[in-house]
Amino acid sequence: MDNSHKAIIFNAIFVWFAGSILISGCAMERSCSMVTSGKVLVMDLTDKLDYQQLLQGKPQTHGMRCGRVYLQPGESCGQHSTEAHEELLVFLAGKGTALIGEKETPYEVAQGKVCYIPPYTIHNNKNTGTEPLIYIYCVAPAR
Repeated sequence: MDNSHKAIIFNAIFVWFAGSILISGCAMERSCSMVTSGKVLVMDLTDKLDYQQLLQGKPQTHGMRCGRVYLQPGESCGQHSTEAHEELLVFLAGKGTALIGEKETPYEVAQGKVCYIPPYTIHNNKNTGTEPLIYIYCVAPAR
């Protein structure tokens, strides 16, 4: 299977996962629409070699945010915390290391991997390969 087919599969998984979070979130509330705006959103990933914002949070969604991250070899996204959110990373290309927690426990990540990060977790992602590390992050408020 070539990289373009893998990317299509991972994009489909991402859209399914994002929809699952929205649906399960709505099921927990007595009344809500699929998204705050009441519209289903379908977006194209660009071929640009930089960050692409996909979902901005409220009022576009019930609080979910996501985007595509593009890291050159040696780059990192910078240490940050999920705060009161959970996060899913879907790796589309390249390889790197997810440094999780205050002790920066390393987890190898690469194309075809998914990484879940629980609420209140410090983390950083670093491109350790020779190709760009490209991934989608999806952040949603934890209940």
